[in-house]
Amino acid sequence: MHHEYAPQGTCSRLIEFDLDDENRIHNVRFTGGCHGNLQGIGALVEGCDASEVVKRLRGIRCGNKPTSCPDRLASALSEAMAQAVR
Repeated sequence: MHHEYAPQGTCSRLIEFDLDDENRIHNVRFTGGCHGNLQGIGALVEGCDASEVVKRLRGIRCGNKPTSCPDRLASALSEAMAQAVR
């Protein structure tokens, strides 16, 4: 299923991704932010279990900001998995 998430507190303005029936991540795309770094994150998490990615990315900060694009991806994944359970 396709998901879109509008992060707050980061340079990226939109995070899009797909979760399959086994909660594996596919097609991560960020709009805005550091394009090369965010493409790298998308490539690294492709096909990975969303729960494991959340554990690894949650709490990462960008400079003095209380969050980061990876942390916001973790939030987006958590939200998407919670919606799937409902």
